[in-house]
Amino acid sequence: MDALLVVNAGSSSLKFQVFGISEAGLIRQIKGQIGGIGTRPRLQAKDAQGAVLVDRSYDADAVGDLPAAIAAARDWLLTLQGFRLHAVGHRVVHGGPDYAAPVLIDAEVLERLASYQDLAPLHQPNNLAPIRQAMAINPDVPQVACFDTAFHHGHPEAVNCYAMPRSFYDEGVRRYGFHGLSYEYIAGRLREVAPKAARGRVIVAHLGSGASMCALSDGHSVETSMGFTALDGLPMGTRPGQLDPGVVLYLILQRGMSAKAVSDLLYHEAGLKGLSGVSNDMRDLLASDDQHAKLAIDHFVYRCGLNAGMLAAALGGVDAFVFTAGVGENSAPIRARIAERLAWLGAELDPVANDAGAMTISTASSRIALYVLPTDEELMIARHTLSLLKEPAA
Repeated sequence: MDALLVVNAGSSSLKFQVFGISEAGLIRQIKGQIGGIGTRPRLQAKDAQGAVLVDRSYDADAVGDLPAAIAAARDWLLTLQGFRLHAVGHRVVHGGPDYAAPVLIDAEVLERLASYQDLAPLHQPNNLAPIRQAMAINPDVPQVACFDTAFHHGHPEAVNCYAMPRSFYDEGVRRYGFHGLSYEYIAGRLREVAPKAARGRVIVAHLGSGASMCALSDGHSVETSMGFTALDGLPMGTRPGQLDPGVVLYLILQRGMSAKAVSDLLYHEAGLKGLSGVSNDMRDLLASDDQHAKLAIDHFVYRCGLNAGMLAAALGGVDAFVFTAGVGENSAPIRARIAERLAWLGAELDPVANDAGAMTISTASSRIALYVLPTDEELMIARHTLSLLKEPAA
């Protein structure tokens, strides 16, 4: 069977999925990851029925970085029988001002994507590493980049620009938005399960270790909480979210911090981790009695409510609100607290449905519908990859 491999590489984990290609479409065959890279590396994979295919731990020095994790995953994938690799689809966080759609990767494209590394230092280098290795090992297998920024292309310039001299906008300093693959999937999924809501004004909250929100009008992005980089908007696991630029100036000019030290702080030591001093994981914070953990949760919920108000203004009202990603899909307490913040918009939570993890968690009398929809970025990548390769040559 011809198969597509989807790769989603991060700093501490490498996620991958294998999709079979049939006349009926894409069929998910394998879902796996190597987590704990450099600390407690562990390769896990299951088949489409959930049966465990591999569960293997490694010494930290054996899989100490992303290239080693890629090699370990590749070694295991090569043991599989019955698959002919048709192409590899990659999640790439930043497509810059140039890429508004998935693209077939060659050396020129790879060089241009590398030039955006400073815009997404936590993600872009890791996204590109498996592409380089795959191109070196299997140069004849097509590699396709799918961008988290692409879904937000097309916003009016007045939405995307900053109030700075025009030259900065022309060189790419503008609002891009991220988590686009997730929002694109949710927009399509909502059309299937709630078509009337999908045609209206929807706020989607992608709440995970990385978190953002997006305003959709008839399934199209009109505004989002993230901007030039993935630091903006909501507080995240280790990133602060919206921050007065004067704070950065203070850190450099008054505290004498180097640019690298500020970057490390904002990408790795801030957010829920920095504010709580306990953890960057919402599950740990909810289980903690520490007052700083409570403060971090309060801040997160408050900022989610605040950003919902901003996006409601961009839409001119709200018809539905969707929770997705790790926290949004799995944390009933956080959903309940955010829903309280949406009461002024007419949201009314059904606590029984919420605790049960139902798809619809609003009451029948709620003026806006509240949904919980699992996202599937990897399936979105597979769809884009297959679609691009089926396009006739220009």
